[in-house]
Amino acid sequence: MSAQGHDTLLHVSGVSKRFGGLQALNDVHLRIQRGTVYGLIGPNGAGKTTFFNVITGLYNPDSGKFELAGRPYRPTAVHEVARTGIARTFQNIRLFAEMTALENVMVGRHIRSQSGLLGAIFRTRGFGVEEAAIARRAQELLDYVGIGPLADYKARTLSYGDQRRLEIARALATEPLLLALDEPAAGMNATEKVELRALIERIRADGITVLLIEHDVKLVMGLCDRVTVLDYGRRIAEGTPAEVQKNPQVIEAYLGHGGAKTAAEATAS
Repeated sequence: MSAQGHDTLLHVSGVSKRFGGLQALNDVHLRIQRGTVYGLIGPNGAGKTTFFNVITGLYNPDSGKFELAGRPYRPTAVHEVARTGIARTFQNIRLFAEMTALENVMVGRHIRSQSGLLGAIFRTRGFGVEEAAIARRAQELLDYVGIGPLADYKARTLSYGDQRRLEIARALATEPLLLALDEPAAGMNATEKVELRALIERIRADGITVLLIEHDVKLVMGLCDRVTVLDYGRRIAEGTPAEVQKNPQVIEAYLGHGGAKTAAEATAS
């Protein structure tokens, strides 16, 4: 799973973020190569969710430089970042509960549509052709993530694991360069985690780079090409899973936060 031979897709540097008296992030940097799965981990309160939210436009940073595919971007809003080429899911599932699975994915696809508001209002021929194409692509993506037969089911009726898959399908509908997954394995059972890993590996194999924030350290270490570890808002380690597992600062960070079980996983050979 070596990242050698890949060029940089996402490069962020000097990222800081303060909430009142709390310095949530302090001069954090990150470089993700194309075609890889990159993990972001750390004990509770380490700043990883804040960093993830800054990268994807949910929070405005106090400082930092951001480049995607060699071009600067400003993380000022999630939808603007999505147009740039970064799509994300959320730790707490955010689907349109009363829409069907197909309609949820179509919403994601509309960020790349061409007809615009007037076409939708007047139902122009071009709008109709494009809507049909969007629906076809949405169905393809549902098939891709393994829930194609559920296209006409309302999102709220889907199982938890299938709702997670639907979120990923909707994110993929934006044609992202980088797919950012926020705790995708949260609440999943062992079987669902195995299926999730297979899906993420397929996404990587199809050329989409993945940024993964995840509490399941075992999943991260078995899936990711490289990993960054945060603690108290600072980056304390970066490297391959094997390198990170052996890092004394990483071991201390988890043990120091009462996470002995997680630390044992992180340092297992």
